[in-house]
Amino acid sequence: MRTRRLVAVLGVLALLPAGCDRAPAEPAVGAEPLRPRWQPLTLPAPPGAPGRPLLRDAVACAGTWYVVGGLADAAGETRPAAWRSTDGVSWTALPVSPSSHYGRQHVLYAAGCRDGRLAALGAKNGGAHGNPRTGTWSQSPGGQLREAPAPFELYAGPRAVSVARLAAGPAGWLIAGARVDGAAVWTSSDGERFAIREGVAELAGDGRGRTVAYDAVAVPSGWWVVGAVLPPGTTALTPLAWSSADGRAWRRMALPVPDGRGQAQRVASVDGAVVAVGPVRDGFATWRLVGDEWRRAGGFGAPGPGVSTVDALVPAGRELVAVTGDGGGHGLWLSADAGDSWRLMDMPAPVSDGGNTAVAVASQGDRLVLVSDDGEASRAWSVGLPAIDR
Repeated sequence: MRTRRLVAVLGVLALLPAGCDRAPAEPAVGAEPLRPRWQPLTLPAPPGAPGRPLLRDAVACAGTWYVVGGLADAAGETRPAAWRSTDGVSWTALPVSPSSHYGRQHVLYAAGCRDGRLAALGAKNGGAHGNPRTGTWSQSPGGQLREAPAPFELYAGPRAVSVARLAAGPAGWLIAGARVDGAAVWTSSDGERFAIREGVAELAGDGRGRTVAYDAVAVPSGWWVVGAVLPPGTTALTPLAWSSADGRAWRRMALPVPDGRGQAQRVASVDGAVVAVGPVRDGFATWRLVGDEWRRAGGFGAPGPGVSTVDALVPAGRELVAVTGDGGGHGLWLSADAGDSWRLMDMPAPVSDGGNTAVAVASQGDRLVLVSDDGEASRAWSVGLPAIDR
């Protein structure tokens, strides 16, 4: 589920977060965008009925790459799909095995990876109210991607709000999202059987406002989750981060913005630093964890014609790559200093921001893979990071 849909749940889509302790750093006057030498990739058609690929996310770990999404036939009916590569260049389609009526129609929208093994989130709108019917998928030892059976109300039902992102680490797997009482997580030791943690002190909403979690990252000490809170009587979100050693007990921390407006929508760990990125009034802000304190690191971009979102944030060696949307189009950004400064990178092809579009990136070693859907066609590219002219 895309970040802009999560914000809509809080009823603030028409508002632009405002104010920070310093203006986001724009590229230097006259600075040219970085121009990677993108190479197109071919993702083979999965077995079964033909359809238009719907590429939604990419992830890499332990020498293995994955792309997830789905296929849509001429009538608009969808089914899940995923692809695997050992070099980021040559790809094969994964066998998928749904176990439910809606699972057979899922589009896989978020992926996580640990020890070369894939897990994913999938959803399909359905039922009387057209709400997402969400589920998890896990890769078997034989390579098949299987839908994990789960009770209906684990992810859906009257308390459901959002199931956003999936992270993996030494302690297991964690999903970030929200329920009716605020931010929530789902934890698992194996990536198949998840337990929900909702209504948890500090994580869930309380007298300070209603919370929502957008993303998570594993760190040696456990987990960091990022999101926002909507304080009572206000119409603007405030960025938050939470830490936990086990996914059960959480500690809340506010991210610094003088007027309290902004969101932390993505988080990543790069070269030992935990970095969060999110929209603010001036564009996009970067926060970095220093010791036990979050500090404003920098910023980039400028306000666009619509709601601003961070659609991806991944480490690329000792660098960070971010994908943003501003209501007009998607942007691709590179930071070589853990978020202090950013350079714009050329996209392999322009992608508008809105409707059924998507852009995602994954990195491993010196290679970056980007997938996109412009609403009419999905495509994939790769590039070797040393080929970027810095």
